[in-house]
Amino acid sequence: MAFFGLFGKKTTEQQAQSQAQMEAGMEKTRQSFLSKLSHAVAGKSVVDDDVLDSIEEALLTSDVGVDTTQKIIDRLEARVARDKYLNTDELNSILREEIEDMLATGASASNEPFDFSKKPYVMMVVGVNGVGKTTTIGKLAAQLKADGKRVILGAADTFRAAAVDQLVVWAERAGVEIVKQEMGADPASVAYDTVSSAVAKGADVVIIDTAGRLHNKVGLMNELTKIRNVMRKVVPDAPHEVLLVIDGSTGQNGFLQAREFVRSTDVTALAVTKLDGSAKGGVVIGISDQFRIPVRFIGVGEKIEDLKVFDSKEFIESIFK
Repeated sequence: MAFFGLFGKKTTEQQAQSQAQMEAGMEKTRQSFLSKLSHAVAGKSVVDDDVLDSIEEALLTSDVGVDTTQKIIDRLEARVARDKYLNTDELNSILREEIEDMLATGASASNEPFDFSKKPYVMMVVGVNGVGKTTTIGKLAAQLKADGKRVILGAADTFRAAAVDQLVVWAERAGVEIVKQEMGADPASVAYDTVSSAVAKGADVVIIDTAGRLHNKVGLMNELTKIRNVMRKVVPDAPHEVLLVIDGSTGQNGFLQAREFVRSTDVTALAVTKLDGSAKGGVVIGISDQFRIPVRFIGVGEKIEDLKVFDSKEFIESIFK
């Protein structure tokens, strides 16, 4: 059983602890959203256009995004029209149902973060500088090691010495191996060496850190393609996951980053970090809805265990508590 509860079925105690962590991390979003929702229905006996306008504002200011907000409002309007009379006391539960459904159709309701039948399981991590990419890799490595897995990290962000140094620190902290070369080395060469080492040593998981230059740079996207192709010379179906890390506290800027990366490379999952530091947690809803790519991990604090496998039910509970 995983020490940090990242894998496997949780006990009742672990579920309660996980929910408490999520609620603490989403506190700012919850307070902001629910206060606006309460203001929207104050003194109202039915859900009218003014209430819907206020709900729309609450969703937008929580960074749910224009398209997803409109979709939620349209669904609420349809419910009001169908039920004719809708008491505001029912609004929370109905809004909750609609968001739950949206997260489910966004492929984020149920996630198995790693397929350990593939050995080594190869994950390539992408994202711009400053979003918490290397920290996310370090936390994942620590949790995997605690679960008894042999992990090897690949320091393929060779354009910044600080990036390699930071990953080395995390590798030491987590007690996992790392493959690195000199600054300026070919990132694909580092990836190749890392995957080759993992195969030779029987490692369970490989996590490749990649350069975090601006997401609109064609050169970076070509580089990611080269890394992928080189790894496949060793593990034909690698990478098994391309994880895009975005900073949830940046709201719609993170959404735009996701859009550019999804257009330019084969992103298969998302990690949304730093949600504890802002009231912009609604970005998770918009990203899940718009991209139909699983939100695999969510960062709700600084501790290693605060990087959590995304659970849509926990997420909803943390907002509507």
